[in-house]
Amino acid sequence: MAPTNQQARAARAKQLAGGKSPKARVQRYLKSTESKIFEGPRNVLLLKGMRCSQDMNVVLKDLRATTAPHCKLLSKNNAIVAFDTDGQQSLEFLCTKNDCSLSVVASTNKKRPNNLVIARTFDRQLLDMVELGVLRYKSLSDYSGNVPKKRIGSKPMMLFVGDLWEHDGNCSKLQNMFIDLYKGDPVNKLMISGLDHLVLFTAALGVDDKPIIHQRTYFCKLKKNPRGGNAPVPYLEPCGPDMDLEIRRTQMAAPDLWKAALKQPSAAKPSKTKNHSTNIFGETIGRLHLEKQNIEKMGGRKVKALRRAEKAQAQAEKASLESELAQEKEEIDHEFKQTYGFDEEETEKKRGF
Repeated sequence: MAPTNQQARAARAKQLAGGKSPKARVQRYLKSTESKIFEGPRNVLLLKGMRCSQDMNVVLKDLRATTAPHCKLLSKNNAIVAFDTDGQQSLEFLCTKNDCSLSVVASTNKKRPNNLVIARTFDRQLLDMVELGVLRYKSLSDYSGNVPKKRIGSKPMMLFVGDLWEHDGNCSKLQNMFIDLYKGDPVNKLMISGLDHLVLFTAALGVDDKPIIHQRTYFCKLKKNPRGGNAPVPYLEPCGPDMDLEIRRTQMAAPDLWKAALKQPSAAKPSKTKNHSTNIFGETIGRLHLEKQNIEKMGGRKVKALRRAEKAQAQAEKASLESELAQEKEEIDHEFKQTYGFDEEETEKKRGF
């Protein structure tokens, strides 16, 4: 019979403690590495390969400035070949040690100059990897000092332009990687001032019908609307980093591992509410079931025009009622005169005398 989660945790704690009862520090560490219902921000590990040029060092430093504070840059070179078995084991070890689920390895050689490998891990094992070639790069320092930079911890607005993001399998996986790399902290609400930069990704076919990714970064300035109104108007200004990338090699996740990575716990899923639905704008729409109401007896607001109409209708009904009563009285007097030969009014006059 397989051990329970508590038994496996206790066995692992005993192994880490060298056969002794684990200390409180070890127990806290094991508790922090457990799976969570709601996922936090993804930490990024930035690495240098066996050979890393000065240009690729600048790329890593700009990535650290872009993904801060959820990133860690290692200064030493690492003998890691990402698409080899030993290199993948080294990546898994370093990501586990530094508590990072994303890693970026920068290297350069004669066969693959200006190489950038983006890898993701799941459950302390490698999930997928994409190798990119940097064709053109414009760093943060290449822009003038007057250009504002993004604030630390701010959320980016990401825009993906091109049909290749939907029709090309490698581009769709790369899009998912870019979102994980730049999204930052998961939040429920946003302030307008917190959206201070825009990252634009454009996918197009190159010379050899290979997809080329153009990444451009803009700072978003919020200014007062000249036409009036409370909502400010955004003005975009290029701030970097900008790069042109080409896809060289890919290693996608196995179907069963990808399915396990996408699985969500039942506690994290929003509970369904009866007769509630959400439209494309995020608005909640509800349906109410009520008994049949008598509209005629419902008292509404009486407007002056309606009161005049009611008064005129009441007067018309009163006049018609009086005319009917007068007509009935004439008929009764006529029958009385035919029966007795004189009017009832004449009899009353004689009695009065």
